[in-house]
Amino acid sequence: MQSQDYGFGTQIRKSPYFEATLRWGAQGFSVYNHMYIPRDFGDPEQNFWNLVNDAILCDVAVERQVEITGPDAARFTQMLTPRDLSKMAVGQCKYVLITNAEGGILNDPILLKLGENHFWLSLADSDILLWAQGVAVHSGMQVSITEPDVSPLQLQGPKSGEIMRALFGDEIMDLRYYWFREMELDGIPLIVSRTGWSSELGYEIYLRDSAYGNALWERIMAVGLPMGLKPGHTSTIRRIEGGMLSYHADADIHTNPFELGLDRLVNLDMEADFIGKFALQRIRANGVTRKQVGLVIEGDPLQGPNTAFWAVTQDGETVGKVTSAVYSPRLKKNIALAMVAVEAAELGTELEVWTQSGPADATVVERPFFDPRKSLAAASAPKLAQVNA
Repeated sequence: MQSQDYGFGTQIRKSPYFEATLRWGAQGFSVYNHMYIPRDFGDPEQNFWNLVNDAILCDVAVERQVEITGPDAARFTQMLTPRDLSKMAVGQCKYVLITNAEGGILNDPILLKLGENHFWLSLADSDILLWAQGVAVHSGMQVSITEPDVSPLQLQGPKSGEIMRALFGDEIMDLRYYWFREMELDGIPLIVSRTGWSSELGYEIYLRDSAYGNALWERIMAVGLPMGLKPGHTSTIRRIEGGMLSYHADADIHTNPFELGLDRLVNLDMEADFIGKFALQRIRANGVTRKQVGLVIEGDPLQGPNTAFWAVTQDGETVGKVTSAVYSPRLKKNIALAMVAVEAAELGTELEVWTQSGPADATVVERPFFDPRKSLAAASAPKLAQVNA
């Protein structure tokens, strides 16, 4: 397949790995953060098994970076998120939420601290570069907010640690979960982190010069192929098993952290101010009217993930919607994330889901559906793994 077969126009950006993914079998793309992202390397179930049994390499350059620098960068970055960053060390990553004045979630990026006043936000699918630049205009702070030439890859799966050892040597083995370090591979400038959107052991490799995109992809595949590495795409099956959010599906500007059970990412008692603090204090005091839950949906295996929000009913009344649903071949169940009224959110509650095939019985269950302690993602490729996401 040739790159000219994709004709969304020049307003959709191609990653530095775009041509390489075509060579390695990418058959379809979607658009994320105004960029092409490979979404099809053949059978999505096989992609899932490749991930959980061996390792996959994914082009996730769509996780665009917002770089925040300047004398007030630390104070400004704290203003963007309700998570307390006061003890965050240089070299550490944190999963954070970006909230607006109403407490609504604008993005759920990974934050990387490169220096005392140097940060990257590695984004989910929304324009936080524009938000941050707008916030900065009247902030009175000395900050510079730009998009650097940075393009991440994800190397994920149980064999990813050994592949990384083959690429970088033994020194990579003591990299802790949710930490990163600056490295080079064949003279290619990188940042390597123990993070990823898979709930499996994995790494993200941030290329710092797009001119090396092709060389980096081919180098990783050449080393990894004999060890079971396959080209792949982020797995919808695995991320739903792991209860991981997909922005615009499971959360949006009208969703607050408490509805998602993400209270740990909100510190309303810290001295530092942040956008949405007053609103989130009010929401915490008043309680929420809906909650995210896990569902098991009865019936035949779903043929792919949902492409629309499915109504959830109880005794004939609509009580919420399914946001993400898929069949898990490992669990042999249809599993889903749903946002439902708190009255319908108790474990064991029986509900109905209106799929594209009609109504189906469903039961509220615990989430994540698999490996609830994230022991796989934090597992010791290094033995020093530290869960501090």
